[in-house]
Amino acid sequence: MSAAESNPPFDSILIVGAGPSGLLLALLLARQLPKIEITLVDANDGLDTRPRATHYGPPAAYELRRAGIIEDVKSQGFIPKKVCWRKLDGTYLAGLDGSVMEGITEDRLVCLPLDRLGKILVDHLKSHPNVSIKWGHNVTGLGEDAERSKAWVDVDIKDQSSTRRFEADYVVGCDGANSQVRRTLFGDLNFPGRTWDEQVVATNVYYDFDKFGYEDSQFHIHPEHWYMAARITRDGMWRVSYGELVGLSPEELIARQPTKYEVMLPGHPKPHEYRITNIGPYKIHQRCAEKMRVGRFLLAADAAHLCNPFGGLGLTGGICDIGSLHDCLIAMYEGKADDSILDVYDEVRRQKWRELIDPISSDNIRRLFGQDPEVALENDEFLKMCKRTEIDIEFARQVQSGMDALRYDFTPHFKENVTRGPHVEQAVKGEAHIAVGAVSGVID
Repeated sequence: MSAAESNPPFDSILIVGAGPSGLLLALLLARQLPKIEITLVDANDGLDTRPRATHYGPPAAYELRRAGIIEDVKSQGFIPKKVCWRKLDGTYLAGLDGSVMEGITEDRLVCLPLDRLGKILVDHLKSHPNVSIKWGHNVTGLGEDAERSKAWVDVDIKDQSSTRRFEADYVVGCDGANSQVRRTLFGDLNFPGRTWDEQVVATNVYYDFDKFGYEDSQFHIHPEHWYMAARITRDGMWRVSYGELVGLSPEELIARQPTKYEVMLPGHPKPHEYRITNIGPYKIHQRCAEKMRVGRFLLAADAAHLCNPFGGLGLTGGICDIGSLHDCLIAMYEGKADDSILDVYDEVRRQKWRELIDPISSDNIRRLFGQDPEVALENDEFLKMCKRTEIDIEFARQVQSGMDALRYDFTPHFKENVTRGPHVEQAVKGEAHIAVGAVSGVID
């Protein structure tokens, strides 16, 4: 046992938000630190049952493997084979074939609705007695006790007229886009970035895309009827997310869905030819918090940053936050780093958003509505690159490894390496150019 482990720098972690990011952090930590107390508090009564995001890029699959759940994810989900870009009439333009990575890496793009991942995580956490989940606990305030070196949150407990204070050495906000932790730290309206003018409607639907020769995922380029269609379950459910007119109410957008489907989808189906299980209009954002560390408070995933769903960078980038924070906390516990490693976490993860996630996810969605599909292959450098992957297998593998740039190796910042380690700015920028390839072929 190291000196640090005999006198550890922390013995308790409080995670606000028991969604997949919070649950994953708890499981990663519990597997290595069985002696620390890990508490999750969540305002909801239980797991969110909405399917929501579905695709986990290779860097996310790596973290799921480290958590010991990747085989469960694969058995309940599936590994998508191919993604492509098409014209509205279904004409194939270019694509990326995931099968070129078979036997090359064990961390491949995998698909499973997020609600099912949550169930897997909760099931695995049951075997870790140092982890507790408090449902119906809504955070109303937070602060630090400098004298006792503790952070605290106050919570209102549902169905009880009482408030309780929870303390821990560190508090991690994994409480989503409307994060109470972030809003309390920075203010309700302080979430720098922008909201897209474009309106998106997401639907989950059972419809036979296979009879039209569709791949597991495809993006359709059109100035008005741009959309994505991707298989999300083994039993034939598809996610269809499409652009809509701005300025309409949610009720008006939902009422327009049958017309949009008939115009967009192959076969121009009538409502009796498909079954929709979920529909939800929503606005999309590109935002990142000012900091992901404030003293003993940390932010991760959607609580820290947002991006549009076209390209899967929100979900995968958020899971990479969790893996990075785990690495930093473990390094602290083992005496390999002091708490300044958490400042490195803050700087690295915000740079990953600024230099990779934000610009590339923005390119992904603009590609769908911001160009003429008739000349897209001639003008779009990304689509040209995809065409090259269809004839150059080594280049295809290089492209599909590009998403690994979302990960980060913190070991150069450990105590024994810090004098010769790279500056964060250099480390992040040096990876950026390789990321463009494979980050555009999935969805959140």
